[in-house]
Amino acid sequence: MAQLKTDHIGRKINISQSPKRIISICPAITETLFALGLENEIVGRTKFCIFPAGIVENVAIVGGTKEVNVETIRELQPDLILAEKEENTAAIVQALENIAPVFVLEVQSIKDAYRFIHTLGLLTNKVQVAEHLIDNVKAAFPSPYVQSRNAAYVIWRKPYMVVGGTTYINNVLHTLGFQNPFAKENSRYPAVTPEDLASANIDVLFLASEPFPFKEKHIAEFQAFLPNTKIVLVEGEMFWYGSRMELAGPYLEKLATTL
Repeated sequence: MAQLKTDHIGRKINISQSPKRIISICPAITETLFALGLENEIVGRTKFCIFPAGIVENVAIVGGTKEVNVETIRELQPDLILAEKEENTAAIVQALENIAPVFVLEVQSIKDAYRFIHTLGLLTNKVQVAEHLIDNVKAAFPSPYVQSRNAAYVIWRKPYMVVGGTTYINNVLHTLGFQNPFAKENSRYPAVTPEDLASANIDVLFLASEPFPFKEKHIAEFQAFLPNTKIVLVEGEMFWYGSRMELAGPYLEKLATTL
C-alpha cells in the first residue's frame, strides 16, 4: 500500500499495513468502498450508510454520522476508520483515533471527489480499481455548461437551509450551468428566509429528497413566495460524491438539458 503520511485535512496518519477491518462513518465512503470490491473488509458503518442496498445491511451499525458508539467500534477491532470532514465531527475523530488510525477525507468540489476515490484506492490497495471507477465517472458525468440561470438547492425546512459555496453540490450546480446566488455566504449551508429567496432572482429552485424529505406537497409552500420560479424535486442521493457519481451522471445531464 502506498503510504499516505497525512490525511486530507493535514493530520498525520500512520497506517502500517493493508487494512483488513475497515469502519466507515460516512455514507459516500461506505458505498465507494463496496464499489472498490472491499465487501469483506468493511466491518462497520453508520445507520445512514444505506447503499448498496441488499448488501450493506450485512455490515454492523456503529451509530450515525454525528454520534457513534465508541464501545461498539472498539469491539469491532478496526485497523482503519474512515471519516469525512463535513459529515463527521472533530470530537468523533478525536475519540476514535484512540482505537485505530482515522483518515479524514474532504470533498468540496468535483475535483475533490476524484481525489476522494483515488485516496480510498491508495488506502486499500485498490488503486487500479479506483482509477477505473474515476474513468467511468468522468465518462458519465456532464461536461460543463455555460451558466445562464440562477438556481438554489434547498436541503432543510424550519429553518430553510440552502447549499452555499465551497461544497460539492454547489460545484455540481455550476457544472450544470446554474449560478448559485448563495455561493458567497459565509456558511456552507446558510439558513435563509422566504424574503431572502424571493429577492435572489431564482430561476430554478431544487428541493432535495434528503436530508429533509421534500415532497410534492412542499412545492406550493415555496411557490407562494416564488410565483415565477420553476420548483423541481430532485433525488438528493444523485448529488452525492464517490461511486454514486457514475449512476448520477445521466440524471444530472437530464436536469441540465430539460429545465
